[in-house]
Amino acid sequence: MTTIGIIGAGEVGSQIARAAIANGYEIVIANSRGPETLRDLIAEFGASARAASAVEAAAAGEFAVVAVPLELINNMPVDQLAGKVVLDTNNYMAWRDGRFPMVESGEKTVHELRQDHLPTSKVVKAFTHIQAPRITTAGRPAGAPGRLALSASSDFPDAIDLVTRLYDQFGFDTVDNSPLSESWRSGPGQPAWVAHESQNRAELIANLSAARRNIVA
Repeated sequence: MTTIGIIGAGEVGSQIARAAIANGYEIVIANSRGPETLRDLIAEFGASARAASAVEAAAAGEFAVVAVPLELINNMPVDQLAGKVVLDTNNYMAWRDGRFPMVESGEKTVHELRQDHLPTSKVVKAFTHIQAPRITTAGRPAGAPGRLALSASSDFPDAIDLVTRLYDQFGFDTVDNSPLSESWRSGPGQPAWVAHESQNRAELIANLSAARRNIVA
């Protein structure tokens, strides 16, 4: 049984955990306050989940989900995530995280910075333009009318393959929006973000194409 290490037990991390458990995965999940503070969440999840530190979650997962905002000073367990696919669910929100000059100038995307922080991992942007509660409620079987599509961006094809399989299990189609330098196309305020509640694969492809980068001088 595949184990996913999840760093971040907020709305997104918890919803990904719920969807993963429903699809037969085991979860090791961490937050910033310590495993003991996740007692109620683990009781809800049941035997397929346990709480741990971020280092332990990263080490335990065959792949990992990072569901916390990027910090300019690297706070990720680099060694424990080495060689693994890492799903980065972060969006750049200056009002929340502070201003990142490299992102605002267009030099790098926030996901390229995450890849810089994890040079021996395979970072893939995933689950970034869907509201957290809909991760467990909006999925539909393959081919079903109204099946939503989600984008994924990475510099590594095998990371895209992994996310494509996971999206499909959760009930979503995939649009490959690689490499990481293109990941801004599904960011906050872009057409793909605005239409997140209703876009199918063809519509998401069109919305990604229609994106316009906002550069702050």
